[in-house]
Amino acid sequence: SALHFSHLQGFDFSLYAPYQGAGGWSPLNSNKYQWLEIKLEQRTEITAIATQGRYGSSDWLTRYLLMFSDTGHNWRPYRQEDSIGAFSGNSNADSVVMYKLQQPIIAQYIRILPLHWNPNGRIGLRLEAYGCQYKSDVVSFDGSAHLLFRPDPSVSLADRDVLSMNFKTLLNSGMLVHMEEHSGHSFTLELFRGKLLLQLRKGRGSSADFHPLVSLGSLLDDQHWHHIRVERIRGLVNFTVDKNTQQFQLPESWNSFHKISFGGTSASGLQKSHSRRNFHGCLENVLYNDISVIERAEEQQLSITVSGNVSFTCPESIDVPVTFASPGSFLALPWVSGGESASVSLQFRTWNRAGLLMTFDLQHNAGTLWLYLSEARARLQIHKTGRIMTDITAGASLNDGQWHSLELAVRRGRLAVTLDRTDSSTASTSFPVAPDSQLFLGGCPDTEGGSGCRNPFSVFQGCMRLIRTDGALVDLIRVQQMLFGNFSDLQMDMCGIVDRCSPSRCEHGGRCSQSWSTFHCNCSATGYSGATCHSSIYEASCEAYKHKGNTSGFYYIDMDGSGPIKPQLIYCNMSDKAWMVIQHNNTELTKLKASSGINQHLAHFNYSADAEQIQAIITQAEYCEQELSYHCKKSRLLNTPDGAPFSWWVGRSGEAHMYWGGAVPGSQQCACGLQENCVHPEHFCNCDADSKEWLNDSGLLSHKEHLPVRALAVGDINRSGSEAAYRVGPLQCYGDNNFWNAAYFNKETSYLHFPTFHGELSADISFLFKTSSSSGVFLENLGIKDFIRIELSSPTQVLFSFDVGNGPLEVKVETASALNDERWHHVRAERNVKEASLYVDHHPGTVQKAPADGHIHLQLNSQLFVGGTASRQKGFLGCIRSLKLNGKTLDLEERAEITPGVTPGCPGHCSSYGDLCQNHGSCVEDHSGFTCDCSLSPYTGTFCHKDVSAFFKPGTSVTYTFKEPYKLNRNVSAQSSSIYSDLTLRGENVSLSFRTSQAPALLLYVSSYYREFLAVLLNRNGHLDVKYKLQHNRDAEVFRASGRNLANGQLHRVSGFFSLEKHLRSTKVTILSPDCSCGGDIEISLKTQTQLFLIAESGEVDPEIARLNALGFTGCLSVVQFNSISPLKAALLYPDTSPVIVTGALSESSCGSSLPTNPYAAETTHSLADHVGTVGTGEPIVNAINSDSALIGGVIAVVIFVSLAALAVMARFLYRRKETFQPQEPKAEKNDDSPETPFNTDPNSQSIISDNQKEYFI
Repeated sequence: SALHFSHLQGFDFSLYAPYQGAGGWSPLNSNKYQWLEIKLEQRTEITAIATQGRYGSSDWLTRYLLMFSDTGHNWRPYRQEDSIGAFSGNSNADSVVMYKLQQPIIAQYIRILPLHWNPNGRIGLRLEAYGCQYKSDVVSFDGSAHLLFRPDPSVSLADRDVLSMNFKTLLNSGMLVHMEEHSGHSFTLELFRGKLLLQLRKGRGSSADFHPLVSLGSLLDDQHWHHIRVERIRGLVNFTVDKNTQQFQLPESWNSFHKISFGGTSASGLQKSHSRRNFHGCLENVLYNDISVIERAEEQQLSITVSGNVSFTCPESIDVPVTFASPGSFLALPWVSGGESASVSLQFRTWNRAGLLMTFDLQHNAGTLWLYLSEARARLQIHKTGRIMTDITAGASLNDGQWHSLELAVRRGRLAVTLDRTDSSTASTSFPVAPDSQLFLGGCPDTEGGSGCRNPFSVFQGCMRLIRTDGALVDLIRVQQMLFGNFSDLQMDMCGIVDRCSPSRCEHGGRCSQSWSTFHCNCSATGYSGATCHSSIYEASCEAYKHKGNTSGFYYIDMDGSGPIKPQLIYCNMSDKAWMVIQHNNTELTKLKASSGINQHLAHFNYSADAEQIQAIITQAEYCEQELSYHCKKSRLLNTPDGAPFSWWVGRSGEAHMYWGGAVPGSQQCACGLQENCVHPEHFCNCDADSKEWLNDSGLLSHKEHLPVRALAVGDINRSGSEAAYRVGPLQCYGDNNFWNAAYFNKETSYLHFPTFHGELSADISFLFKTSSSSGVFLENLGIKDFIRIELSSPTQVLFSFDVGNGPLEVKVETASALNDERWHHVRAERNVKEASLYVDHHPGTVQKAPADGHIHLQLNSQLFVGGTASRQKGFLGCIRSLKLNGKTLDLEERAEITPGVTPGCPGHCSSYGDLCQNHGSCVEDHSGFTCDCSLSPYTGTFCHKDVSAFFKPGTSVTYTFKEPYKLNRNVSAQSSSIYSDLTLRGENVSLSFRTSQAPALLLYVSSYYREFLAVLLNRNGHLDVKYKLQHNRDAEVFRASGRNLANGQLHRVSGFFSLEKHLRSTKVTILSPDCSCGGDIEISLKTQTQLFLIAESGEVDPEIARLNALGFTGCLSVVQFNSISPLKAALLYPDTSPVIVTGALSESSCGSSLPTNPYAAETTHSLADHVGTVGTGEPIVNAINSDSALIGGVIAVVIFVSLAALAVMARFLYRRKETFQPQEPKAEKNDDSPETPFNTDPNSQSIISDNQKEYFI
């Protein structure tokens, strides 16, 4: 082998020796322009490299680049992990540092470029490379030739084909391989704009087009060897370019190829291709099913046909590129005046949209010319004394990474800029345009004192080649040897451009764009976020949405978070359970009639979610069900007990099931057979009685492994008189086994361990925790050097730390409040090739950028520790819940059951989620979550958020009777005592909402047996008045509560507190309405001295009140509450268990809702694609239409109510006196959500007499 050194610089010891020997290489001057180059006898496969410092010295390299080449020019840097270009070197002169190359180098030349060395010494190196001989068969094509190979059909394998080869070229487009099979289908492997396209064409017709199947690689026109492998196994194809592989399925079955053309194809075959040209370059070691095609071509075997000029050598084109990689890079060339004409031409490639291409001062101080990229276009300006004398642009999309030619020409006062030989812009100048003395490319040197070149534009980052001045090619090797021109921070004889979007690091369909030094992912419309579109923006279940306070509606559900399953739009029915409702194409009752010649009806059901999504939903759910019903008239179902079934249904896995809804798997029964209550006991299904009357068999299928119903076969419908109808309801599931999966760590030394976490390029970790401890490690996973850890480092700080080979990196989030408050807190950490981020609850997150060109692979090999650590003593005390790593939930409960010091599950959720219960609803603990008790609220719904409203017209009334308080006996329970304590308050809280256009109108009325009353009404001007009479021997008084017209058809909310103590009687009324600009409180004082009385049956009614009552009330009343009693809610939802008397028709309405009603409430549809509205992570699609309105709820249609226009419950007059009590029968047990909960329902407690009572009129 031969040895070359940097030519200009001398060296102290020029002996190349193995690293065990003495001596070494050390140049005279230690700077970044030195290199050590080794020429091998032939192309060699190099598998490892070892370095050592210079013997007996302080000279060694600490960091270096490894370059390789086939020609000694056009060098290519070796990259580790596709991002690391530099190798770490030695720390002393004696130790040996060896690297086994992940991908072997195949080259004849290698070069070492020192980057850093011992600061107390100089550059010093002993080097040894390891490898073996490399066998190479090559063939070159000139762009018009090709080889046609016809495989022997007797040895071809029908199920498998393998094609592998290497190629190199300087042109970015051309057809490499064209393969045809007997049916006329064909594959093509085509280089187009530097990428490889694998394409498919069906048929031989001229109209058949190529359809791209997959694209791989980028910048493949760099005159370096690239490897291709195409492997077909039946219909599955693995396509590999260099180190990247994609797999895809062929659209139909294929046979082996009967002819393969290399280097291109005939002219007619090129017409439908992208490049429309044959390949110009070299192929190497072409193997088809282990047959060497090039060897057979050289031997001129009959199976090979050569067309055109084909050579079995690979001529090398010596192009010397130069790389402008840093902000300080520039190339300065001297200029010799050539008269009135001048020209500069070059080729460049870059990813940046802006950057200086060239600049020079004009002769005779005529100004300065700047030619630069702006918005990916070439722009030329001539500046003189702050003015722009000339401004022209040319080209477009010049930041695509392709080579573009640029020519600047000046002839006889005309200036021309030409891009890619076609796009040209010209301008006329009144002064000569010629460089004065120097031409600067890519940038210009910093100057002191404000003189000389000052670049007002961005620097150019990219590659240039074929630089010509006045037609003469610039010898960049002489520039590199400092024999011509000047330069700074250039990478000579190489193009260091890297395509950071190939392969794309953007996940889940994110669109990748890039600049010279980084890439960016556009995650819009993907459903994912983050630097690489890794983390889902959606929740994993309806359960998770519910516990964020969301109500029923359509939501995107992402079952596996950052995993491969796509988000799906699903309806969440938030009742006591969070139901996920998955619709299909026919949830309506479908009727069938007898039809001659048709023995069976087969129905298939297509769901709104795909099979993978449905399986994930069912697996994760706690319970799933699907209604299956069959209505029959002389149509048998399962033909029980002894016959063959006439009907069956097909489940998720494609198997047929012979049991019906409500029965158990394998029973071949219906629900009535299981319950032994069929109409005819000798049968196991009602329909099997073959009755001429309509019967039905209905029930729920709930065996999760069999759901959903994919198809239904109905058989007994071909007889005369046979009729049937079936219904398959939507799939419904509730519960989230992952969301509540938790473990409690009660010892600092306790932990759970799991298999190694694999998150090499992207890792996201999320979990919830609660603790009273001030610190502790949540999880940790170690490698040989790498690690990842998340811990609570202090009561107000969460720390995310890791090392991927660049040194430890920490990301911290500080919170204003302590996190050890025994409330659930959410932690989300993510690490990818661009950055690391950490978020805790809704506090501002922290993002830390990854080092540029650093290590990117996280390599772990130990077990994953949760709740503890292998490297520290202090573990975590408290609860960890819903721990997900890259979208997969770890089963903490399963491990906790067999681990000492750890308990499965973790109670106590109301401390964190209790605030979700609105409008005085109370939180009730559940094993897996919580529920909201709305019994003390005028609202209903999952979170006590849904208003209860009715629309009134004259003619309907509701009377609510209040029982009086009494002294409790000693044997009355504490629960009863707490219930009745509310009735001895000295003040009354009243609230309601109303909407009306009527004035005058009576809204509220309370009366007593002693003719005292209090009324809230709208006068003839629509103003809110309070009329009261608190002593029977005094006249009524009126207080004006509002001076605005409230009879405007808008919704108004009125709340009041009435204090009616003997010495201080005051009323505080708050009115909230859309037209109220202040929303303030109105406080009135009732100064009249009054004695308080018990409220009893109404006596005579005040004449004004009676007149308003006779007018009736037309409008809406909603969410009416008197202290803890909700009379309107009781009348509408619990009329049978509440002390209410309803006269006339009364039903619930949505008139009290502040949201617009849904115009499609009564309509149904089966297509989720038809839904309209806005989808977000927090808000449902409120306008969405759904077929199953009973399950989904939708928006309740407006129903007109009629009622007496008097709502009486504004104040209750408290009066304490002894009464005579009589026993009374207890009421029936009420629903937990019933507004009657405050009243005594205990049969062992005392009751209230019935003749002393107060009434609430609606």
